[in-house]
Amino acid sequence: MLILAQGLLGQAAAADGGTAEASREAFVTAQVADKVAVVDLATFKSVAEIEVSGKPAGIAMSPDGRWVYITTPEAKELVVIDADKRAVTRRVKLGDGPLGIAVHPVDGRIIVADWYDHQLTVVDPATFDVVGTVETGESPSGVAVTPDGGYIVSADRDSDEVSIIDAQTLKRVAAVKVGQRPFGITIDASGERAYTANVKSNDLSVVDLTSRKVIGTVPVGQRPYDVALAKGRAFVTDQYGGTVSVVDLQSFKVIKTIAVGEYPEGIATDRDGRHVYVACWEANTLERIDAVTLEVTKTVEVNDGPRAFGLFLR
Repeated sequence: MLILAQGLLGQAAAADGGTAEASREAFVTAQVADKVAVVDLATFKSVAEIEVSGKPAGIAMSPDGRWVYITTPEAKELVVIDADKRAVTRRVKLGDGPLGIAVHPVDGRIIVADWYDHQLTVVDPATFDVVGTVETGESPSGVAVTPDGGYIVSADRDSDEVSIIDAQTLKRVAAVKVGQRPFGITIDASGERAYTANVKSNDLSVVDLTSRKVIGTVPVGQRPYDVALAKGRAFVTDQYGGTVSVVDLQSFKVIKTIAVGEYPEGIATDRDGRHVYVACWEANTLERIDAVTLEVTKTVEVNDGPRAFGLFLR
């Protein structure tokens, strides 16, 4: 079910760009191929392939970019990759359905959403011991952490809600009803709002994390999967539409629909906020969107079934 259900993780993106350096590489989980493709973002060429059995899906990076963390729903493992050496260094058995994954930006704890156990599992990055769990709604998929590390949020697909969790106490402090079947979730750079892509209701929910209420709902394309933020806009992958819907975050209106490869899924924003990268499952491509012109400017072929659910840029 986890392999076939097309759906990723969110991330706190550099919403408005800035002076940060651009990301150098993309690590793209290819679920059908059992591989992770490494794409050089300067040349836009695939430069390495890493074998990862178990149907790799979710992905996150350590705060320093040295380590790549992968979830493998079929193997029920957390896989650790040395990003510089392009090598798997550890595999850790973890729960019944690991899918979404995020990393705490301050202390580096690894947070994994377990689809079947209906919880988040927290892992120490030094020992890889489980140091905590917290119950969520049903079937958590995407997970993200506020930039200050204060709160964790999960998109609980089968409960139609977002869980808000205190990152220190690991207590669920709120459950916010959103659209139907939320899958990907992203938090803005200020840590004030979370955004969910709702697979069944074909819309984007905007959650105010202070009031813990939905403050906006925006219709997008068919079967939205995940969300990235850049230049005051949300970029939503529409799986069935083969498009990315671009939502203005002031007016909460779609301002453009960008055609991309077939079945777009994972999406992430460059560290400098200038480009958005999208993995297209059926097209087997990674594509680059200019966040200013809203045009696709580069495409590279990757391995079969690219999902890239989470933070896949470094």
